[in-house]
Amino acid sequence: MKHLRLWMFLVAAPLLGTAQDLQGDSPIPLDPDVRTGKLKNGLTYYIRKNNKPEDKVDLRLVINAGSILENDDQQGLAHFMEHMCFNGTKNFPKNKLVDYLQSIGVKFGQHLNAYTSFDETVYFLPIPSDDPEKLEKGFSIIEDWAFNAVLTPEEIDKERGVVLEEYRLGLGADDRMRKQFMPKVMYQSHYANRMPIGKKEILENFTYDKITSFYKDWYRPDLMAVIVVGDIDVDEMEKKVKKHFASYKNPKNERPRKVFDVPNHEETFVCVETDKEASGSQVQVLYKDYTEPKKMVTVNDYKESLERSLFATMLNNRLEEIRNSPNPPFTFGYSYHGGAMVRSKEAYMSFAMTSEDKQLDALKVLVEESERVRKYGFSQNELERAKTERLAYLEKSYNERDKTYSSRFVGEYQSHFLEKEPMPGIEWEYNATKELLDKASLENINALAGKYLKKDNRVVIFTGPEKEGLKKPTEKEILSIIDMSADNITPYEDKEIASSLLRNEVTPGSVVKKEQDDEVGTTTLYLSNGAKVVYKKTDFKNDEIIMKAISFGGNNLYSNEEYKKIQFAMNGLNEAGFSGLNLNDINKFMTGKIARVSPFVGGTTEQMDGSCTPKDMEYMMQMMYAYFTDLNYDEEAFNSYKQKQSAFFDNMASQPSFYFQQELYSFLYKDNPRFNGIIPTKETWAEADYKLAYDKYKERFANAADFEFYFVGNIDDAKMEEYAAKYIASLPAVKGEKEKMTDLGFRLLSGEHKKVVNKGTDPKSTVRIMFYGEPTKYDANEALAMRALGEVLTIKLLEELRENESGVYGVNASGSIGKVPYAWYSFNIGFPCGPENAEKLTESALRELDKIIANGPEEKDLNKFKEGELLDYKKKIKENSYWMSYFNWCFNTGDDLSDIFKVESKVNALTTKDLQAVAKKYLTKDKVVAMLMPEEAN
Repeated sequence: MKHLRLWMFLVAAPLLGTAQDLQGDSPIPLDPDVRTGKLKNGLTYYIRKNNKPEDKVDLRLVINAGSILENDDQQGLAHFMEHMCFNGTKNFPKNKLVDYLQSIGVKFGQHLNAYTSFDETVYFLPIPSDDPEKLEKGFSIIEDWAFNAVLTPEEIDKERGVVLEEYRLGLGADDRMRKQFMPKVMYQSHYANRMPIGKKEILENFTYDKITSFYKDWYRPDLMAVIVVGDIDVDEMEKKVKKHFASYKNPKNERPRKVFDVPNHEETFVCVETDKEASGSQVQVLYKDYTEPKKMVTVNDYKESLERSLFATMLNNRLEEIRNSPNPPFTFGYSYHGGAMVRSKEAYMSFAMTSEDKQLDALKVLVEESERVRKYGFSQNELERAKTERLAYLEKSYNERDKTYSSRFVGEYQSHFLEKEPMPGIEWEYNATKELLDKASLENINALAGKYLKKDNRVVIFTGPEKEGLKKPTEKEILSIIDMSADNITPYEDKEIASSLLRNEVTPGSVVKKEQDDEVGTTTLYLSNGAKVVYKKTDFKNDEIIMKAISFGGNNLYSNEEYKKIQFAMNGLNEAGFSGLNLNDINKFMTGKIARVSPFVGGTTEQMDGSCTPKDMEYMMQMMYAYFTDLNYDEEAFNSYKQKQSAFFDNMASQPSFYFQQELYSFLYKDNPRFNGIIPTKETWAEADYKLAYDKYKERFANAADFEFYFVGNIDDAKMEEYAAKYIASLPAVKGEKEKMTDLGFRLLSGEHKKVVNKGTDPKSTVRIMFYGEPTKYDANEALAMRALGEVLTIKLLEELRENESGVYGVNASGSIGKVPYAWYSFNIGFPCGPENAEKLTESALRELDKIIANGPEEKDLNKFKEGELLDYKKKIKENSYWMSYFNWCFNTGDDLSDIFKVESKVNALTTKDLQAVAKKYLTKDKVVAMLMPEEAN
């Protein structure tokens, strides 16, 4: 199940969506493309026809009830009830529900899901819409979730173990620190005592009537919404909603659905929480509003929300400039006004991730930048850039309005039901925003800082590692910063914007040959400098083009000594910018333009990935040209990158899961002289050589003739040829023999091994079972069978380890066979569990694998894989990213791109004998069993 990380504040500007009447007091209209209604029993419904993706419908059941409504002896049962809805209903007893859905291609956890938060419980059900029987059963399922869950003592007791394993997963440094600061964030509020996961002692011991009463009290029509969006007939779906939900009644003497407040307080609460297992340092500041959030109802409300959004954009642009400066105080930082974790309270919030010894510095910058706005405001130039940026991204959504995925609409309608968020539709929003942005007042926006910042109703939270020699900030130090005077603050200086992404004149080359592949739908351009361009025009998205430039070589061409010096340094080269422009120059220039390019050097290839809108394609090409020819050399920028990376990674090893990975791979790669750890450390940074990394980068991108350039999306042929000739054919090139993929011969440790790593104080463990090695040759049919084997075994492991033994919350098996840079196979089984169950569950997992090796999988389980795979393929074959991944695969392997059309036939041809054969061939050999155990178990 999906659950909310409630203590992290995420920026989320409301996206609402043909302007008609834009008088200030005019109501924001409802999207005419969605049918809404309310049954006599109070149940609300939203229905919309949407053909993206085809032959699929997203059903969602939304309950306006969560953990906040639990009695003292029910803590955790809102979430427990969510689990029980998957464990047996009137029409789908026991595990028949998950079994049926898997049989029609709906994957548990990936497609089928749910979450519980303070205020709501939401169930997700995407199903095929091209079969009336499947549609009917889909409605039966959400009806059963709403009213017909079977809460037998046997099933409740079985699920206790699963829920307790999920509870165990949440234990750790973050949980310990959150328990300390949440009572201050939610001061004197009921929310402080109603975390959705609940209390362990209640989950272990609650009586059956407690969950039954929660279900009867709160799963009722007047607190529900049914949302139906997809490739459907709206009239037919409305009939189904009425058929399945109209007959249910609300309980007599129903309990009132209270709204709980977060009381105001005169104090400024300071929380400084540290933990030995904390993996990073953070600073959070909340200036809580005095009143409950104002609902967005009128055009004026919408205009005010735009102004708040522009305020956040401008302030965060300033914070990003600081982040990109030498010696920044934080890895990243942002501020915004919005929901403070619960519906009834909003706040002006600032957040920063920082190094362990710079929390006070980070707080000072966050407060100072807000005070700078209060004293001097923003400039008109900043406002114009923010408007341009907002409109550019909204225009992209508008241009994609007929290609929007159903899941996007479902989310909007859920917010409308639960929080009365407007849903006018993208046409209204786009046109209204264009008009209202012109009316957005700089005076109003600048005044917001004075409304946001206050001396009371504040909470400051510091979280970070506890270690010897590290001084803990005091409350006095923190208060002196947050109460700082603005007297010595100077105005923001807005630097001049660059006029171009390129500083050197480009001498175009030419297209010397052009070929068409009608079967695959590609065009290939051969350029005068020897470079090759392959592109595929698609109509999957109106406003998207993605690109990849790729060449064999990579860091496998470097010596072991060179590799260790540049391994982590390579990723910091982009921080210097290009064409004499730093990152801030580039970001300002790119305001309102949607294009990006990212170069990187991997083990066997060097690549550039990029994306853009069609109108901004030339900017993407210019970025690519600059990264090939004019990357800046800036040691100060690199040192700033090292500092930010250190702030992020320095304490990662204190987190048990990262420590486990580090220790495991240090063991498996102990014979590999190039292994330098999975994360950078002070020692690896000390040997990092920026100049060497820069020189090696230039070497890798010195010859465009060695590259193939791929583009997929809404491409104009004439523009493609023009830009290819100008920006790709002009790149430096040396025609001749192309570089080849290099295999250095280093392998993981062979043989049978068991590795136990002791780290952490919580009673939680992780088990990982690994099979790997080299087949005699790569076989594509075996590769598909191995992948299918992973998914089929996952089904069996969920049935055994989760449903039957109640020993895990989640478990996964995955298999792969590859052919680059050498033929290899890998199969992994992994799950978290209690330390006391690690050995037993490992034996159970291997026993399930042995059954497949001995007898083959069940036909029904293979059919579940096929249905899910074919559903996913039907969706992905109409996505630009899927085609690009195939281009990448075929470049690396030499396979034929037309194989993309053979996926269905290959999947359908799979047999249980194929899966049994790869299991026998590869999974009866040596294996590695690795376990993370708590320190007390040592």
